[in-house]
Amino acid sequence: MLVSVLEKYLRPYRKGVLLVLALLLVQTIANLYLPTLNADLINNGVAKGDVSYIWKIGAVMLGASALIMLSSIVLAYFSARIAMAFGRDLRGGVFTAVENFSARELNQFGAPSLITRNTNDVQQVQMVLFMGMTMMVSAPITGIGASIMAVRTNAKLSGLILVAVPIMALLIWTLLRRVVPLFRTMQVKIDRINLVLREQISGVRVIRAFVKTRFEEERFAQTSEDLMNTTLSVTRTFAVMFPSLILLLNLSSVAVIWFGGKLVDSGDMPIGDLTAFLAYIMQLLLSVMMAVMMSLMIPRAAASAERIQEVLQTPSSVVETTDPKSPLERKGVIEFKDVEFRYPGAELPVLSGISFKAEPGKFTAIVGSTGSGKSTLLNLIPRFIDVTEGSILLDGVDIRQQSLEDLWSEIGLVPQRAFLFGGTIGENLRYGDPDATDDQLWRALDVAQASEFVQEIPEKLEARVSQSGTNFSGGQRQRLSIARAIAKHPRIFILDDSFSALDYRTDAKLRAALDVEIKNATLIVVAQRVSTILGADQIIVLDAGEIVGIGTHQELMRVCETYREIVLSQLSPDEAA
Repeated sequence: MLVSVLEKYLRPYRKGVLLVLALLLVQTIANLYLPTLNADLINNGVAKGDVSYIWKIGAVMLGASALIMLSSIVLAYFSARIAMAFGRDLRGGVFTAVENFSARELNQFGAPSLITRNTNDVQQVQMVLFMGMTMMVSAPITGIGASIMAVRTNAKLSGLILVAVPIMALLIWTLLRRVVPLFRTMQVKIDRINLVLREQISGVRVIRAFVKTRFEEERFAQTSEDLMNTTLSVTRTFAVMFPSLILLLNLSSVAVIWFGGKLVDSGDMPIGDLTAFLAYIMQLLLSVMMAVMMSLMIPRAAASAERIQEVLQTPSSVVETTDPKSPLERKGVIEFKDVEFRYPGAELPVLSGISFKAEPGKFTAIVGSTGSGKSTLLNLIPRFIDVTEGSILLDGVDIRQQSLEDLWSEIGLVPQRAFLFGGTIGENLRYGDPDATDDQLWRALDVAQASEFVQEIPEKLEARVSQSGTNFSGGQRQRLSIARAIAKHPRIFILDDSFSALDYRTDAKLRAALDVEIKNATLIVVAQRVSTILGADQIIVLDAGEIVGIGTHQELMRVCETYREIVLSQLSPDEAA
């Protein structure tokens, strides 16, 4: 998974990666060459007192050091630039994939997990790429080069490599076997802590109202402690492993000096070669240490890449057609033909046998008890989810055969939970039509009965809207959401229980203004409040996912028992007549 993610999103930066590899090769060769120069300096310059040779080799060593320094600076710059650009592109890819998800896939992953995958998980992969370009590639080159140079310097002393490297490899294998599962568990627990935190921030008013602050603190502490314990398990492993590796490194140095000293004493090895061999053995073991550090990062990055790839490879259940068709005439006629919707693996459908037509200039209302499928039915129209059987036609053409952008451009949606974006009131109202004038926005606010409270704000249309619109009341958010839909001037208005936070007087004024403003548009409203839909041209009554009645209020009061029960639960017989 990690390799496939890197390969796909590094493709635009192949030249940069090749440059980094070239710089790494230059740097590694220079590093390997320096101990040999040092040995020559000691053996042929210092030992013989040849000052000119000392100056000559010293100049070459100084040049090699300058080359290493320069290549290190350029290498760090390009590695960071490529890694950051890679992270940007990968986050963009995940975001695009999530944007194309239907409600089904969004519910499958959950918002906290998707946020973690696009932040923490991408950061893990990005970091391993940066470290890989600066360390992981150079480690094997340095290790192999140092081994060759060590054998070339003294074959007898090189036998120490056959002892030190296998022991270090065994320690690394033991480490990986323990920490890899822990890294996967850590990512899941980070998801969990994000979920708990998100719930507590969103539900802070409910928590306080039910005096559950202490309970939620304990729940968060427990989740946090669970993550801490897993992290501590990883840290304890490192606490044992790194000192062990450092001990092995130092013991190898002692062994080289011990056995090398005897060879120098017997005249079988020049003192300069001993210093060069010691440098090479250090380079070899340090390269193995770098490989260990990378091997600790790779499992976590691999787990993160697997989670990212899961998002990228999950196809949306709502697939846009490759050969879109357009209606001969755009009117806004919505027709359901024997529509059924069921979730994967569900025994019973959420909706079944749904057939009706909503026409321009007419008010179509949808009512039913909680869980009857009202919101699901509305979500089928803009293709947030797709029907499993039957079809939905827009102006005579199946919506699955039309492009999503064309479909969405026809619809002005006011969701059940009024949502505003951070910015200004004007920016929110122009969300559907960026070219809308201030006069058009004020007209939309007038219809939505929102102009009065907006006029009272000193900044008016430039007034700031906090995240999710929390600086406005529920009723104000609903009216601004309705105004946003009106400002778009769509042919179809879909209002999902969008009057629930309004008082009866505002509700009545808003409905009267809507009747005038959108008299040529198709209006589909889901309502819990019966008084909102008494004047509807067509009322659709849902019960357990099926239509049990269609007609006007008077007709349904006569023939539909379910509708009569809903009405009489809210209105007196005189009011319902």
